[in-house]
Amino acid sequence: MRYILTHLIILLFMAASGQARLDQNMVQLATNYYNSADFEKAAPLLREIFEVSSNYYYFRLYISSLSELKRFDEAEEAIKNEIRRNRSNQPEMLVHWGYLLKLQNRESESVAKFEEAIKATPANRTNIISTGNSFIQWREFEWAEKTYLHGRKAVTGERFSSELASVYNYQRNYPRMLEELLYLVKADEANLPRVQSNLTSALYLDIENGLRDEFRSTLLKRIQSEPEVVAYNRLLIWFFMQERQFPAALRQSIALDRRTGTEDQQILMLAQTALNNQSYQDASAAFDYIISKGKQHPAWLSAFIFKLQADYRYHTTEVPDDLENGHLLANRFEEGLEIMGYNINTIPLIREYAHLMAFYLGEPEKAIEILEKGLGIQGLKPAETGEIKTELADVYVYSGDPWEAILLYSQVIDANRNNTLGDDVKLKKARLGYFMGNFSWAKAQLDVLKASTSKLTANDAMELSLFIGNNSDQDSTNNALSLFSRADLLFFMNKNQEALAVLDSIDMLYPYHSIVDDVLYRKAKILLANNEWMPAIELLERIVRDFPYDLLADDALMLIADTYHYRLRDSQKAAEVYRKILFQYPGSIFVSEARDKFRELNIKISDPGNDVSIDPDPEKESFNRVIP
Repeated sequence: MRYILTHLIILLFMAASGQARLDQNMVQLATNYYNSADFEKAAPLLREIFEVSSNYYYFRLYISSLSELKRFDEAEEAIKNEIRRNRSNQPEMLVHWGYLLKLQNRESESVAKFEEAIKATPANRTNIISTGNSFIQWREFEWAEKTYLHGRKAVTGERFSSELASVYNYQRNYPRMLEELLYLVKADEANLPRVQSNLTSALYLDIENGLRDEFRSTLLKRIQSEPEVVAYNRLLIWFFMQERQFPAALRQSIALDRRTGTEDQQILMLAQTALNNQSYQDASAAFDYIISKGKQHPAWLSAFIFKLQADYRYHTTEVPDDLENGHLLANRFEEGLEIMGYNINTIPLIREYAHLMAFYLGEPEKAIEILEKGLGIQGLKPAETGEIKTELADVYVYSGDPWEAILLYSQVIDANRNNTLGDDVKLKKARLGYFMGNFSWAKAQLDVLKASTSKLTANDAMELSLFIGNNSDQDSTNNALSLFSRADLLFFMNKNQEALAVLDSIDMLYPYHSIVDDVLYRKAKILLANNEWMPAIELLERIVRDFPYDLLADDALMLIADTYHYRLRDSQKAAEVYRKILFQYPGSIFVSEARDKFRELNIKISDPGNDVSIDPDPEKESFNRVIP
């Protein structure tokens, strides 16, 4: 008997599982039919799914399908049957009924059903929101608004501000939307994340910039009329950060910190965001403010380290040839390491300090001394030792000692076979082989690295492998390729003028070689490293014009766009070039990145941003004068 019962249970379970699979297949099929506007096939399936699942989502799709087929009587009868079955005037069903009547131009009857739906809604938050959502599903935003305003009166203590804000956003009624959102912020600062989330979605869809202007002016008026509401200031800081207006955000943050004394984390976050967006001087100014609070401040050490890194990036990208600034920065690295010591936490500073000394100040011996001192830190893990040795190997390449560099690279690879550092260093070792003219060996190593788990390493390996392959086939002597690798080595060593001279010689000696577009691209990158923006752009535009179907055309466009975006701060030009990538090179690996940047810039083009500061403190300290 027990065996028979067990067997029956198994059979029932298998049957239920099969039905579940059948239902899921039916749901997918019905959804596909509905989405492809094949309502004739979708309707019966949706009706069957609803009868099995009792999920009113599918009932709405069923009613929608019937309405698209103009089978209004059938749809109306289905709604009546559902109301009779539940023995109540369900608000959701009444909304569906009213919508059907509206489609048939029976306006007065439609209005009556919509009003009946609101009256039939129980006076509690959940049911009010449910009825409001039913109206929104049919894009009856005016009636959704009426529902929430009715709920505001009917449900004690509920304002439905967030829901009304969403409805007003759908209607593009920005003044009313902002009124509701700012009420939430004023009522409780804990609502800030929710309000910011709502605004993020609304601003993303605000292609015409109407909301941006409205939000800025409304918020500034509120700050002036209600200065006691600190949450308004926090919202303004958030807005400036969204707009990448870091100086304005910093001024607001400092002014607010003077009032509350609690904005340190906000200012550190602002500084990090500016750093990540290559606004190095803005980041440095924000870190300066934290540092000014004294060494006893808990965030002083972090701010000191990050400021050094921000200033290092500024020097290496913006003023690489400014030796005076470089030596001042080196002194600050030295001072910082004296204060903090050589330890695991200061490894990034050790590496950057050494790189600065070798590659920008031409003192490789000092760099080697710094790195060897770093290798003496107690308790280093293999990856940490590998990072320092890798930088040391790079310095030996700079010094003209490739064999010592190869030895160090090999040591790092052996100790880091199971992490991305190992692959990164394999790429460096293969590139050193390329620098030395061992093209066949280098290509073999690069081909293996194309399978690296590190996407960046794999892409770089593939790019260099393709370059070697494409430019060694037609020239058995590899003279052009040898000259190019020599130029690349000089570029790596930061000897940019010498690199340009070698590339110029390739232009003269091999004007018809396949390497010509690569020469243009490399020259452009060197000019960009020298902050010669427009000459670099001219070379990149030549690649796009003269070699539109070669591998570097989309790379050139992306580099042009990024130069306009981050270096020349020309949003209009940058957006135009990002758009070209989307339409002219839809198969490019840069499409996703270009689309995101185009959207970000396109919504700002007609609104370059007002650098407005509302500072309630009459004192004007140096930190308010942030570099624009």
